[in-house]
Amino acid sequence: MSKILTKDEILKIEDIKTEEVEVPEWGGVVLVKTMSGRERDQLESSVITKPGERNLTNLRAKIVSLSIIDVDGNRQFSFDDAILLGDKSARALDRVFTVAQRLSGFTPEDVKELSKKSEPNQVDDSTSG
Repeated sequence: MSKILTKDEILKIEDIKTEEVEVPEWGGVVLVKTMSGRERDQLESSVITKPGERNLTNLRAKIVSLSIIDVDGNRQFSFDDAILLGDKSARALDRVFTVAQRLSGFTPEDVKELSKKSEPNQVDDSTSG
């Protein structure tokens, strides 16, 4: 049996990973991090506009805005900056998005799930996070 972790042990674990991503279109490297649970929830709640409707507009830029950090670990962009990032090169965004997606465990199936249009009376009880 595996060790049962305590609250203190869980909270002390450094589980946010980072990775440098070369972005030639931007002339350098950016530091990309794993999204926190809170950031993932913010992303997912921004996609659900009302029951049964999803809006994936600017999804890549939203994920990038939640994932690029400076050397001190501070986010470089606010979530609202996604609109500005969305105007950047699709190729550059995709480079960063791909790494952010992998680091955060955001699978292609998750994207498909977000993009599904729910039935009008269907309750979305997904607990992915």
